[in-house]
Amino acid sequence: MSAFLLKRLLQAMVTAFGVITLVFFIQRLTGDPTALLLPETATQEDFEAMRSALGFDRPLIEQYVAFLGDMLRFDLGRSYIQNAPVAEILASRIPQTLQLAGGALLVAFAIGLPAGVVMALTRGRAISRWIMGVVLACQSMPTFWSGIMMILVFGVWLKWLPPSGTGTLAHLVMPSIALGLLSLATYARITRSAVIDELGRDYVRSARARGVRTPRLVRRHLLRNSAIPVVSITALEISQLLAGAVIVETVFAWPGLGQLTVQSVASRDFAVVQAVVLLGAFATIFANLAADILYSVIDPRVRLGGQ
Repeated sequence: MSAFLLKRLLQAMVTAFGVITLVFFIQRLTGDPTALLLPETATQEDFEAMRSALGFDRPLIEQYVAFLGDMLRFDLGRSYIQNAPVAEILASRIPQTLQLAGGALLVAFAIGLPAGVVMALTRGRAISRWIMGVVLACQSMPTFWSGIMMILVFGVWLKWLPPSGTGTLAHLVMPSIALGLLSLATYARITRSAVIDELGRDYVRSARARGVRTPRLVRRHLLRNSAIPVVSITALEISQLLAGAVIVETVFAWPGLGQLTVQSVASRDFAVVQAVVLLGAFATIFANLAADILYSVIDPRVRLGGQ
């Protein structure tokens, strides 16, 4: 078990190093960002002073070493647009995005997993086809469109929920649903396929022959044995939620990392955009590492076989 975890941890560290290196060199390939940070009326002296302050006048390898050192110290630099440390800017927005992502995952889990199990147990029947139609509709709706429609219906016409902003649980409902719909559909389809695959195995037929009822069979056997693909897709869905948050937070004026990213790109806040990209990459790496560990807990054959 220790060797399995150590191998996965080393892989995560190598991936993180590769992401940091890739982000550094890609941003340099786009040219000197100093000109993007200065107004059009800036003089050459202003340009050189800003370039020196940002360290872009140093040799590339020296900049890279300094960049790696900053990452090891968790120093994300300073935003010259907002005149504040980037870490403080992110820290003020991360809780809002985590709250939104948590709400979206709750929606996806609470509806998607049961829907997938029901579709598997009732395959071929009308209820299974009806649920599949709803799932496909959730998967087909663009996030911005579903968000705008919910604001129009529940926020403007019915006035049941606040159309934008944050502060109460009611503010979280519509953004969580809008962000979680695609993940809901994914969980439903993956769960359905996994459960159908398990239903054809010998242990299920043996359990049914012994008179084990369906609810007990689902709780004691099917759910755990079908969990591997669900855990796998969760690691990928975290990346999907972070990407979708850019749209949802903009539509609902939700003050999280997604809205910050849009504002930073518009204002050419180079340091903040870079930090958000790195944060998203690290979150994805950590999620995949956590998924690998959960694999070994759910199915010991994973760690014993080294897969």
